[in-house]
Amino acid sequence: MDLSTLKPAAGSKHNDNFRRGRGESSGSGKTAGKGHKGQKARSGAPRIGFEGGQMPLFRRLPKRGFKNRNSKQFAYVNVDRLCCFEDGTVVTEELLLSSGLVSKIVDGVKILGGGELDKKLTVKVAKVSESAKQKIEAAGGTVEVI
Repeated sequence: MDLSTLKPAAGSKHNDNFRRGRGESSGSGKTAGKGHKGQKARSGAPRIGFEGGQMPLFRRLPKRGFKNRNSKQFAYVNVDRLCCFEDGTVVTEELLLSSGLVSKIVDGVKILGGGELDKKLTVKVAKVSESAKQKIEAAGGTVEVI
């Protein structure tokens, strides 16, 4: 690196607070960066998505589905994946994340009943299915919903 390659950080040279239309020598005088004439040069220019009175694209396209704003996003783990832990281990969401059994946790972890379990574990997670709870307790472990 030498002095000829130095550049200011991105976004540091221009400020949103810049006063446009304050004379030619300011660099943004006369038309104030709006070009010459036309609807977008005038005050009261249309909002984003306005198509001159034509039905806008976002209203022409069909709307599909429903997104429940109260839904929870769980990470799911089957019971047979818990066999990688030693007997007597306390299985928590943090342990599942650090061991790589779940990639990310948003609202918690739910243990599902797929497969078999032969280890005695204490499981502390947000949700557990009934079949998973039965399999963990049948192996001698305990389940605690946090």
